[in-house]
Amino acid sequence: MDMTQRNIADPGSLPVDEMSANGSNDDAHRLTFKQADEPWEFEEIFQLNYASFVEEVPQHPSNDAGVLVDRFHDENTYFICRREQELVGMICVRDRRPFSLDEKLGSLEEYLPQAEGARVCEVRLLTVRPDMRRTRVLTGLLTMMARYCQEGGYDYVVMSGRVSQQALYRHIGFIPFGPVVGDDAAPYQPMYRPVGNVGAEFAGLFHDDVDAPPGEPVILTPGPVAMPDSVVRAFRRPPLSHRSPEFAALMQSARRRLLALTNARHCAVMVGSGTMANDVVAAQLSRLDAPGVVVTAGEFGERLLDHANRMGLRYTAVRHEWGAPLDYGRIDKALSDAVDGRPAGWLWMPHCETSTGALADLSRLKAMCRQHDARLALDCISSIGATPVDLGDVWLASGASGKALAAYPGLGLVFSGYRPEPDDSLPRYLDLGLHCAGEDSGAVPFTLSSNLLAALDAGLARQSEALLSGIEQEGCWLRGQLRDLGFTLVATEEESAGAVTTIALPVSSSAHRAPTNRAPTNQAPTGHGLEAQQMGRTLEDHGFYTSYASGYLRQRNWLQICLMGDTNRGQLERLLPVLAAELDRMTRADAAPPPTR
Repeated sequence: MDMTQRNIADPGSLPVDEMSANGSNDDAHRLTFKQADEPWEFEEIFQLNYASFVEEVPQHPSNDAGVLVDRFHDENTYFICRREQELVGMICVRDRRPFSLDEKLGSLEEYLPQAEGARVCEVRLLTVRPDMRRTRVLTGLLTMMARYCQEGGYDYVVMSGRVSQQALYRHIGFIPFGPVVGDDAAPYQPMYRPVGNVGAEFAGLFHDDVDAPPGEPVILTPGPVAMPDSVVRAFRRPPLSHRSPEFAALMQSARRRLLALTNARHCAVMVGSGTMANDVVAAQLSRLDAPGVVVTAGEFGERLLDHANRMGLRYTAVRHEWGAPLDYGRIDKALSDAVDGRPAGWLWMPHCETSTGALADLSRLKAMCRQHDARLALDCISSIGATPVDLGDVWLASGASGKALAAYPGLGLVFSGYRPEPDDSLPRYLDLGLHCAGEDSGAVPFTLSSNLLAALDAGLARQSEALLSGIEQEGCWLRGQLRDLGFTLVATEEESAGAVTTIALPVSSSAHRAPTNRAPTNQAPTGHGLEAQQMGRTLEDHGFYTSYASGYLRQRNWLQICLMGDTNRGQLERLLPVLAAELDRMTRADAAPPPTR
């Protein structure tokens, strides 16, 4: 036997989930990848060989000692994975000729391209303990082998791969050559792979933390987000009546923090999502006796158009291709042009377009609206708490308790630069005046969860200039790293928001695409390419939760990494190697011919 992987499930997806047999990840941080050099490690290797190549795959006769020593043991280099004092996986490499494949095929140089004078090594054995096969053990062992080959200056790696595992071997870059060897009970296909590009292909696994992946999932979505312990503890407090003095004091605290964070004059907190908050904004716009302008450059601008249509607003739409830089000249012209013989009285658009990760120039928009005597309304759901937001001179703005405020979703926020009056022509819950009527005393017109409010207040307590600056710096660093790895980002660097990075994965020319100036459908791309959904699910197997499942992301084959919650640089440093390896794997898998039978 030269090599076996022994029943790896789904060869199209390398094992990544650092779980023990009982489903717990308590052992994840005890895994160590190293070159074997201690006597007890070699004894464990002999026992694992026996279990693999005598008991499971009967290639060698049994013996009373229960150990199997490879005939080239003294010439082998062993890389192992240990869980404390327990061996769970092993791979060994040998570079002394003749190899076992030389004995079976004759001179390998007759088969390998440009092999004259090349440095070649052979993978002798590869085995992973059964209960660790759906873990990251295999990934770590392959990393060790790749590093060894690269640092050793080898040109080729050869091996005998089980015929039943050809898809797996192709997946990690091996190419079949020569006739099948072995016998009917255990047929093997000679295979090789060039070492020249192994550094790039395995760059996603060359990482100091290969033996210590995160034990807790890393949440990098635009919502829900990773919440600090202080927020979780606040949410778990005993509930309060929304008519109690304690609730009123909590509401006043949260409102003070919101106004200080945004420089707004008034803020209504209500049960609902950001969508509900935008409905409240649309209701206020309907009270103005003037047409307006709605600007779109992505999914959430398109949703504002839908809000406007449902509320019966009169407006001019300034639509951009998704991810294209905002054309402020067109916006200015739309504000200047008359609608039904009347000048535009308001401008409504996202401050941060969550779908693309683009951030509008707030100062420029304010100046434009002052020049045209128009009221500015903004969707700030993804920008408040993620970047400095000054709502001074902003007429209305929407927000939400989740996302960058790092609290639980469920509370909508509407900021205003004026004190709205109740309007009985509006539906009660959409009447901003009702929500603001008791703001001085902390009163609310309708039932509101004290648990959600306490969590919001705790999330607001962590806000600081340093936090916002850190998000911007981390986002800039992340974008640079992604570009260096070969990823294409949707937003331009000049307009990129620190907290939202959207990656456009390549698709084939036959893949279906919706026109960029229309709202997307839920139809997924067809044809070959890098499927964002597949990459997202693989990242989840590694413990990283990104955003890819929304219809507008699937339609465009986009994947998002968001820094809206309690995240840190170390998590991103662990994410990048996984992204790099997955990009390489999917690219190579897409380009490779289908495995032969």
